Amino acid sequence: MTIRVLLADDQALIRAGFKMIIDAEPGMEVAGEAGDGREAVTLAHTNRVDVVLMDIRMPHMDGIEATRLICDDQNLAGVRVLVLTTFDNDDNVVLCLQAGASGFLGKNVAPTDLVNAIRVVAAGEALLSPKATRGLVSRFVEQARTPSAPRMPELDLVTDRESEILVLVAHGLSNDDIARRLHLSPLTVKTHVNRTMIKLNARDRAQLVVIAYRNALLHPGDALP
Repeated sequence: MTIRVLLADDQALIRAGFKMIIDAEPGMEVAGEAGDGREAVTLAHTNRVDVVLMDIRMPHMDGIEATRLICDDQNLAGVRVLVLTTFDNDDNVVLCLQAGASGFLGKNVAPTDLVNAIRVVAAGEALLSPKATRGLVSRFVEQARTPSAPRMPELDLVTDRESEILVLVAHGLSNDDIARRLHLSPLTVKTHVNRTMIKLNARDRAQLVVIAYRNALLHPGDALP
């Protein structure tokens, strides 16, 4: 099954470079190009794309708002957004994650890492840039969470085991890592993670990380439980 990718960047040269890499990859193709966020939202609807490579800074509508519109649209429930940024410590990255993005990459990413990232996100997993530490992202999320922010009522639906696994997901552990730590099978962990995403209306693991930090289930610098 071919992964259809939409390129959203106001620099034609960058789009051309990514297009060359993606179109040369088996099972992957560029299904459209957008020069601004507004056009990206339109093409996400009309071109039946699976993944949007979204620049943050674009004219007319930035990548944050375009990501929010795509991820909030039930008709685009299967579309994943992978944010492209020049700086791994860009404050706007976490705003994109909160808007629904499945992860981010630096624009200087190696071709192999780019195509691997697209495959990971298309499969419904979360992806953060290899250069970005969990502490960096969690710090931004913590700053975005105000002391008076109400706790998500949906968290009351999460079982103790699911809550335990949610915290480990927020620490960046994979299903295999969690399975070994809790002496469970990877399939059992995956089932718990999927149920938690459904209960919390999270699109993927990136959203679970944001939810965990915003609701103070853990804090930046916390050690693994």
